[in-house]
Amino acid sequence: MKRFVVLVWTVFLLSHNVYSQRSFTVQNKQKSDRIKFKLINNLIIIPVEINGVTLSFLLDTGVSKPIIFNFLNISDTLKIKNTETIFLRGLGEGELVEALKSTNNMVRIGDAINLEQDLYAVFEANLDLAPKLGFPVHGIIGNDIFSDLVVEINYNTKYLKLTEPDAYRYKKCNRCETFNLEFYNGKPYINAEVTIDEGPVPVKLLIDSGGSDVLWLFENDSLGISSNKAFFNDFLGHGLSGSVYGKRSKVDAIALKSFVLENANVAYPDSASISYARKFKDRNGSLAGNILKRFNVIFDYQKAIITLKKNALFKEKFSYNKSGIELAHDGVRLVKELDDGKSGARGFDKDNGASNNTKIVIDTQYKISLKPAYTIVELREGSPAEKAGLLIGDVVLRINTKGAHQLSLQQLMHYFYEDAGKHIRLKVDREGSILNFSFSLENPY
Repeated sequence: MKRFVVLVWTVFLLSHNVYSQRSFTVQNKQKSDRIKFKLINNLIIIPVEINGVTLSFLLDTGVSKPIIFNFLNISDTLKIKNTETIFLRGLGEGELVEALKSTNNMVRIGDAINLEQDLYAVFEANLDLAPKLGFPVHGIIGNDIFSDLVVEINYNTKYLKLTEPDAYRYKKCNRCETFNLEFYNGKPYINAEVTIDEGPVPVKLLIDSGGSDVLWLFENDSLGISSNKAFFNDFLGHGLSGSVYGKRSKVDAIALKSFVLENANVAYPDSASISYARKFKDRNGSLAGNILKRFNVIFDYQKAIITLKKNALFKEKFSYNKSGIELAHDGVRLVKELDDGKSGARGFDKDNGASNNTKIVIDTQYKISLKPAYTIVELREGSPAEKAGLLIGDVVLRINTKGAHQLSLQQLMHYFYEDAGKHIRLKVDREGSILNFSFSLENPY
């Protein structure tokens, strides 16, 4: 088996007009299909069939070749074949990541099929998105779909529409804005304008549907791109080559032609974490899912354009995590809860001939079941949660009046994004000890 090293920005980011394999085609008369997706933490999760096995994939404009998280031990099930070992590098300060490259795989998304798809099976366990999202995600797919088909994303109805370019018909839209796309190694870039303290600054941004943040900017004093005095240091996310840290702050506005989003969140990643992302010298940052979800979007790579139309999420307030806690789904725990189908306890008396009776009571009001366990995996230094005494590794059992097992991961995290001053009470399991903590949410800068 061959072994060699490849940098991720040359492997995953092949030019959008280079075709080394067969393309996606839509196998119906309309040459178009609609696929229902899940929107979790601003990310699009779609069903993808790989060699006959249906999995859940993140739809990411930031990658060109599908990645399968091979630590899930699904290679045999998927009948992955024709493999060779390669090494990849991406965001983060870590080492190269080992991967298997596989050719001639059948990939189906709805009625869109590619019979000769390349796949990359990655072994890095930190790339497991399921704990962070609270939902099973088996891989990432991107540029192969966008380069072959017109991709229409309706964030309101949570439907994806895939259409062959020759069959797509644009409708007149007076409330839409259309932008030219530029491509570097297969990634789409858009021109925008951000207003920071000094005034408006033109920026070229990667369109990154695989990022859940709002806006990332690469600091450059000569261009006027730098954080203001109101910022805080934070964990920004996981990249292919490790964790990414940096500063979080606000920009006065970000403008996409006539669409202006005010007081928007911004992150400034540490320069060491993005050294490979800056190979494209004109790039100033990324436009991510928390902005994209505010529009219904049409990606048309073959015409090199993107069309945006405001939707009902456009005016949603930008907010930060005011607790300092990041949670992840960490296995399961046993939970005792009321059984709605039972009316109460039942029992019987047994006369044993003595002066007193033996009473046996069987309590059928409760049932024991397995529920998700939510564990603190990141804790911002100086945050309200840290000052209250919470620690990484604590398992959250209860938040305010709700049992944690009654909530999804996203619902639980939502508590931490509420207004400053909101009181939070947490019951946690710390290595078998049940502890109670309370704190108030605070603006982090």
